Amino acid sequence: MPMPTHILPTTVVGSYPQPEWLVNRAMLSKVVPRTRLHDMWRLPAEHLEEAQDDATIVAIRDMERAGIDIVTDGEIRRESYSNRFATALDGIDGDNPAMIVARTGNTQTPVPRVVGPVKRKGPVELHDMQFLRKNTDRAAKITLPGPFTMSQQARNEFYKDEEELAMALAEAVNAEALDLQKAGADVIQLDEPWVRNNPDLAKRYAVKAINRALQGITVPTVVHLCFGYAAVVPGSNKPAGYSFLAELDDTIADQISIEAAQPKLDLGVLRDLSSKKIMLGVLDLADPAIESVDTVAARIRNGLKYVSPDRLVPAPDCGMKYMPRATAFGKLKAMCDAAAMVRREIG
Repeated sequence: MPMPTHILPTTVVGSYPQPEWLVNRAMLSKVVPRTRLHDMWRLPAEHLEEAQDDATIVAIRDMERAGIDIVTDGEIRRESYSNRFATALDGIDGDNPAMIVARTGNTQTPVPRVVGPVKRKGPVELHDMQFLRKNTDRAAKITLPGPFTMSQQARNEFYKDEEELAMALAEAVNAEALDLQKAGADVIQLDEPWVRNNPDLAKRYAVKAINRALQGITVPTVVHLCFGYAAVVPGSNKPAGYSFLAELDDTIADQISIEAAQPKLDLGVLRDLSSKKIMLGVLDLADPAIESVDTVAARIRNGLKYVSPDRLVPAPDCGMKYMPRATAFGKLKAMCDAAAMVRREIG
């Protein structure tokens, strides 16, 4: 499907709120699961796929109605952005998890154990992409968990070090990405929030792993970074800057996606990414109010002080999974109206 040709095309990071009839949102709100969380789904297995299909169509239509140029499937079939892909691989034991300290540093979280060579058994998100392609005529993006982040969300009990694990994961992600591209993905995004969580390790091999994961992909590619979901990580815990950002200029990804609205990021950092398009977070997902069009437009204009209009893609800070749906829709609509307003100003 055609990619938008106008400047400031709008998109989403990936996830959209799942309906209460589909998932137990109270259970979901307590955790970003790394292992499978089958109890979260409200429907028996025999009805689950049809229900997920229906909820996915609702998410796509909401995005279209809000005016989003590059839509996703809302990640409606996923318990978290990463666990569905990670636990579908050979060599990963998700049924007998290990406990590690969570990214916020204060709670233990169950993670899959790596017990053998990590390999992709077969497609994981291919049906999701085919379903999305069939149900929208807009440009369509699909997201995959990045290899560095997945390597940090597992207990390595097989490879000699985490770098070897990350490279094996990168190969699996790449095989999946090539299939998603064939299925009609217009944009492929890797979610790599953990590079800023462990920047010293990231500096050693994250770029190499990301580049391996994106090898041979000819459609536009994105690497997404954030400081954690607003629902899970309060703004007061968010740093004012990224500890691993300039390095991403060395990736082969076309775009870097950053959370900028909630942490009130100093956008001077964007100068370090001169070779990339910037997917700029202009919606603060911690704010329960729907921003005014003027507020969002001001954030877009602020981005334009550092990035030329042909390189800026307005987006929410992060995935919208944990928000009330009416709020998510309202925020997306404000963003699309704001982008249209700034587009007219630039002429």
